[in-house]
Amino acid sequence: MEIEKKIWPVFFERILSGKKTFELRLDDREYNEGDVLVLKEWDNEKSTYTGRVIKKEITYVLHTKDMKYWSEEEIKNKGFVVLSLK
Repeated sequence: MEIEKKIWPVFFERILSGKKTFELRLDDREYNEGDVLVLKEWDNEKSTYTGRVIKKEITYVLHTKDMKYWSEEEIKNKGFVVLSLK
């Protein structure tokens, strides 16, 4: 399945260059391994699409709501970090 999402230019460029190899999103769709994420560059200052598009295959999905490794207090104080690995 293809899933279309807006993406700001700064993040679009980092994915395009290969530096950013992950995407953090609200879990508002049924994302599955093998789906294609269609990222449409969105100029947030002009409130319009730029016309540039990247398609990336989803290779892994992590649902953070189900993670019970840390206490609510730790999460509130420190938050989460997403790490890209090479």
